[in-house]
Amino acid sequence: MGVDLRQVVAGILTLAMFVMLGNMIKRDHFDSVEEKFPGSGRDTLENAKISKEGLSKKNSGPWKDDGQELKPCWSKPSDDVEQTEGYVLFSLTNGPEYHVSQIADAVVVARYLGATLVLPDIRGTKPGDERNFEEIYDVEKFISSLDGVVRVVKERPGKLSTRNLAAVKVPNRVTEDYIVEHVEPIYRSKGNIRLATYFPSVNMKRIERKSSSDSVACLAMFGTLELQPEINEVVDSMVERLRTLSRKSNGQFVAVDLRVEILEQNGCQGGDESGTKSCYNAQEVALFLRKVGFGKGTTIYLTESKWDSSLDALKDIFPKTYIKDGIIPADKKSKFLDSEGSEFEKIIDYYVCSQSDVFVPAISGLFYANVAGKRIASSKTQILVPTDISDSSASASNFITHYVSKKNHLAYSCLC
Repeated sequence: MGVDLRQVVAGILTLAMFVMLGNMIKRDHFDSVEEKFPGSGRDTLENAKISKEGLSKKNSGPWKDDGQELKPCWSKPSDDVEQTEGYVLFSLTNGPEYHVSQIADAVVVARYLGATLVLPDIRGTKPGDERNFEEIYDVEKFISSLDGVVRVVKERPGKLSTRNLAAVKVPNRVTEDYIVEHVEPIYRSKGNIRLATYFPSVNMKRIERKSSSDSVACLAMFGTLELQPEINEVVDSMVERLRTLSRKSNGQFVAVDLRVEILEQNGCQGGDESGTKSCYNAQEVALFLRKVGFGKGTTIYLTESKWDSSLDALKDIFPKTYIKDGIIPADKKSKFLDSEGSEFEKIIDYYVCSQSDVFVPAISGLFYANVAGKRIASSKTQILVPTDISDSSASASNFITHYVSKKNHLAYSCLC
């Protein structure tokens, strides 16, 4: 029996239609998951959560695995310090990148003097923006980590007054020699001091000189501060959402410290002591990321709090660019992103940047330096410092921060 050519053609066309329909259904399913995330209503992370292990194995971009795991080189000091009756008071100010250094200096001073450390309050940059330590950090973790090193009390003793409390300033990374010459005489005279750390320079580089207080400083910087549970959950949920949005790059995302108000400052227009630029705008960051190999589908987190039109240049090249407002759980926005919550916003930025797969500091300074330290401590060493690139074949590995490539960050003195 002969075969009707028209029936054969019709059969092939029918089969092709079914294949096309199947592909459309599959594509619409994945696209619909992704399209829900930029919104903020009922489409929460729980409704479309994808574990990192279940993400696509596509790996578009110059992503690298975490570095070698480091462990603390320090040990708690075993020698006893003669205890004195006085107290050391201090405040945490200017954001989490300063808190780490302020904690370290206060612990080193209190330890040397044999004084009792009073749990600090937290003061933001705006007048009246004051918080208790427990609103941001885990109090019990802080106290227990310093057990046997420094005595810590939660409340300021009622007997302390401004008359028997001397204000003392110390430079960041205070030395024992400085304490002996400038702090101890005042403490012996007054009995109690209020400490304030100032920063002559942004210096987080490793130094070879050894001191008996090194282990105390290392413990204070890398072993005392943890977020209190609610904020920790918010950060974790935001990181998980960014990973879910990054299913095409195996859950990996880039965090960029880019704040428009700082970019507009005059000091940002010049260069640093090495003659290189000290900051980069959104367009420059976008071109940098594209030239070192990141694809259009890369998910990017920005530390800017409110969307600014100057950021459009970055979003045009990398459409999956987000600020806090787009990924924070909807029920947490009023508490953590309102006009009074600047301190919370800084905390969120600091810890998201510490956990991202790649960190790009578009602004030089202490935020960059201390995020780098926290990342080194957790082996997340892919920190890319942007620059102007004329060579289109430039490799991302050429732009790894000197803190990692030369291992000259202070963290390498504490972790090995």
